[in-house]
Formats: sequence, structure tokens, C-alpha cells
Amino acid sequence: MIPRVWAPSATRVDLVLGDVRVPLTADGEWWVGDTDLPHGTDYAYSVDGGPPRPDPRSAWQPDGVHGASRVYDPGTFAWTDDGWSGVDVRGHVVYELHVGTFTPGGTLASAVEHLDELVSLGVDLVELMPVAPFSGVHGWGYDGVSTFGVHEPYGGPAGLQAFVDAAHARGLGVCLDVVHNHMGPSGNYLGEFGPYFTDAHETPWGTAINLDGEGSHEVRRWVCDSALRWFRDFHVDALRLDAVHALIDFSDRHVLAQLSDEVAALADTLGRPLSLVAESDLNDPVSVTPTAEGGWGMTAQWDDDVHHAVHTLVTGERHGYYGDFGSPEVLRKALTRVFVHDGGYSTFRGRDWGRPVPPETDGHRFVAAASTHDQVGNRALGDRPSARLDPGGLAAEAALVLLSPFTPMLFMGEEWGARTPWQYFTDHPDPELAAAVRDGRRREFGGHGWDAVYGGEIEVPDPQSPETFRASVLDRTELDDPAHPEHARLREWYRSLIALRRAVPDLASGDRSTTDLVWGGSGQGDGPWDGWLVLHRGGARVVVNLSDQPAAVPVQTQRPVEVVAAWDPAVVEQTPGGALVTASPRSVVVLA
Repeated sequence: MIPRVWAPSATRVDLVLGDVRVPLTADGEWWVGDTDLPHGTDYAYSVDGGPPRPDPRSAWQPDGVHGASRVYDPGTFAWTDDGWSGVDVRGHVVYELHVGTFTPGGTLASAVEHLDELVSLGVDLVELMPVAPFSGVHGWGYDGVSTFGVHEPYGGPAGLQAFVDAAHARGLGVCLDVVHNHMGPSGNYLGEFGPYFTDAHETPWGTAINLDGEGSHEVRRWVCDSALRWFRDFHVDALRLDAVHALIDFSDRHVLAQLSDEVAALADTLGRPLSLVAESDLNDPVSVTPTAEGGWGMTAQWDDDVHHAVHTLVTGERHGYYGDFGSPEVLRKALTRVFVHDGGYSTFRGRDWGRPVPPETDGHRFVAAASTHDQVGNRALGDRPSARLDPGGLAAEAALVLLSPFTPMLFMGEEWGARTPWQYFTDHPDPELAAAVRDGRRREFGGHGWDAVYGGEIEVPDPQSPETFRASVLDRTELDDPAHPEHARLREWYRSLIALRRAVPDLASGDRSTTDLVWGGSGQGDGPWDGWLVLHRGGARVVVNLSDQPAAVPVQTQRPVEVVAAWDPAVVEQTPGGALVTASPRSVVVLA
């Protein structure tokens, strides 16, 4: 590796090799060395005589975010996936996991040991939560500070390459969650090198990444180059871009549009699909609108409105940002029109919000889930739906998401109704930062109405406590617990629903025009809510009875149907113009 670093305002930059400092030569705004550093060399940079700092494009931080960088040559890894043709995220089953809590080992290598389980479940693509280096050993990963690196306790860059190679060998694609909208509070030295940040815009994390001010050309290259590198050198198939609404960019061409076009060009070169999935709070279809039409060109976008609509209807929760959700009418809007807030008033935000999605937009461009790291981990106690719902309720959530017109995503352990919480945990060595995070977490939940949700006063888990992290590690022994056979049963239900997506084209389709939801005694969507729903997916029907009593559900269909999956026994009688399904309490029946 030839030492090369962007420092446009510096008067001197030194390459630091142990106790030796070697001056670099200015080349415009860049500083360049004349020595080729071999793989495994530790190095750092000093700007204007300051302390040694990691490379802003460091691929390897073996001694943590404050230590020296180490040269990593991605060509040293021996790939075996030459026959891999790739996978487009749209319409495929995604499985989100956190490396540190997916297994007791907490490494990429230990995660590989469970990939066959995901294949058996029917997963198409594994989404890794952020793996960029961050302060301490344990954390969610969203406080990373090196967008080009891999957290050493997870296995470093070689560990990620080995994980991707192993996934491809099993027919699994890999999506990597990446964060470009902010840097973590510890180990972020980018501002010492150049104008990576700007006071012109504000984000929830402070000053924004500089995407449209002086010096932004190279900052944009820093963003795009890091993304392209994961596709090219690490063979990943997709990137999930965290909170893109915080990538504030008023330039003529949004950085996401630039990135989309560059990724498309790389996909043509590599001969396999490469996907970009945006997380956005804007409820704006600009994210998936092609760049040629003025959009950002994302392959897909997370759709939290679907989660909220499903979760509130099944659980009955209405606090905080759930206030506008909870009725069958709202669920119908989410399943057919994508966004519930699509220009109308949002009571949580206190203003009109969002824009409508054009009817012709494929539903597969939106990722839907019953659980995500956010929707579980950002609850006051990090409790999963399985902590509050019976197996029938969990089965209903699974069916409404997996058989929807969207790209479905599962959160690790969801498939067996894991009882382990997934809490917010950190491991900051700096006592002052640790105290700030701890106090901030408690204040965050002070006014969210959680006491009412949990039925009494609660104590928010200490993010810095090792026990908070340990409690969040998945416990796979639940699957073999004879006292709780519902875990294995639920996993088999998930496997059956995913298999149906492959066997019944109507259930896999992203065509929202053939999707509808009816409920109530009339079955026309205008009757009273009495506990049952029928999701129409082309010629298939998904009957959900959320009441505690058997329900006689009229199902309109133009052709004979048969039961292809059922959570509990059901009786189906053919009637003129349809069928009558007698559904058990808290059950699901799939007809095709």
C-alpha cells in the first residue's frame, strides 16, 4: 500500500511507523509517500506535528479505534466463490443478525457455524449489523469510526471475507449494514484531517457529514469508495445504508444518487446484482426512484410503517410513535399503499409527513418486518414481541409480513420466538462517556409512557453493564426445551411460510394491485373489527383470527381453494363465490 491521505489544510503530514516519522509529499490536497507498505504493516499519520492518528480509510484496527492502522491487502484471501452469481435483495427473505450476540462466541467465525440453520429456514440473504470498528468490545455497531474497517473482536477484515465466502458456498447472499451519517463519539479523528463535517447542517448526532460544502467532493468520494470496496473486495451482495435522512445534501446531485450510479456501473463490471437498501424516516419514494428520474436510485427501502401497523394491531400498543396505528384500516393502507403517513398528518411528528408511493412501484422495493434491531432494542427493556404475545399472535405477525407484497426481513431469533431480550449495550472504556451514555438512555425513556406499557415503574437496563450484553445473546437451547415446545413449532411455521413464498407465486409477488385486506362481519372492509382479517394476495388468501374465540370467516374467491398452511386446525367449506373458514382462536389459515 502506498501511503496516501487527504489533508487539504495541513502544512505537513508524516507517516508514523512505530517511533519513526517519515514526511509525506504534498500532491494537491493529498499527501503521498514513496514507500510501498506490505500487508501487515502498522502505520499512522500525524498532521502538522500532532499525535499519530489512524488512517481515515483504515481497513484494519487491530488495537482498537485509538491505535495504529494496519495494512490489509484484500487479495491475500483465497476466495472459493467463483461460481457465485449474486442475489438481488428484492423479494428475497432477509435475516438481520448482530455478530456479537448471534452466538456465545460473538465472532464472524462462530456465526458461520449456524449458517446451515438459516439455509434450512429458507433465508436468502443474511444482513449483518454494522461491523465497523467502535470503542470497546461490545456494542450495536452504530458508533463505528472507520467506514473501511471491520471490528477486530469480530474477526477483522479477514473474518468478514471468510464469512461472505462461507455464506456464498451455501447459496446465501450477504448484506452489510453501513453507517455514513455520523461517526461514534470515541476514536473519531476525521476532523483533524479535513472538513469531513459541517456546521451548516444538524443531525440527531450533532454536526452533519459534509456532503455539499467546501471540500465535500473528497468527502463524497470517501463515502462512495468505502461502499464500492465492500462489493469489490469483500464480495458482499447488498448494503443497508443507515438513516439516510441524516445524509443532508443540497448539492445538485444527491450523494445517494451518485452512489447508486457508481454501484450500478460496478455491478455491470462484476456481472452480478448489487443492491442498496436505504433506511429512511422521510416516507418519500424518492429513495427508490431511478436517478434518471431525479431519484436516489436505491434498490429498496426499509418501511417501518408496515412494522408499526402489524405490531400495534396484534399487540394493542399505542404509545409514542404508535399513536396513529392500530386499526385494520391502517394495516390495509400499509399493505396496499406502503406508507401510512404519505402526506397526511402525523401526530407523533406534529405535522404532515411523507409522500404517496406511485401505484406501479413494486412492493419488493420496500423491506417489511415484524421485528428489527431498532424496534426491539429501542424499547425500554429491549423485550421482543415473544415476551408479550402468545404463539398464535407471533404466528399472525409472521404470516402478515412473510406473505405481504414486500421484501420480508426477520430479526435473529424471531423465527423461534426467542425469549432473550435484545437490549441497548455499550462498552466505552472512557468513564465520562460511559456515564453520559447511561444517563442519556435513562432520560430518553423518561417521557415515552413505558411505565404504562409494562404495567408499572421500570428500571432501564444499564447499557454499560456486562450483564445487559450477556442477557442479549441468543439462547438456542430454547429450541430443545421440552417444557416449551412452542419454540420449535414456531420455527417450523416460519419455515412453512417461507416455503409457500417459493411454491405459490401469488404469495411471493410484489404486485400491490392484487393485494387487499378485508375484515369484520361483512368481509368487505367496512364492517366492525371483530378480530379477524383476510389478506388477499392474488388468488391466495391468508385468514388471521386474532380473537380468543373461533371465528366463521367468509372468504371471497373466484376459484376453489385448499388449505396449504394452518397454525391450528380449521374447517373450510366451499360456498357460492368463495369459502367459509372456521378458524380456531388466535390462528392463521393460508388458502391457495
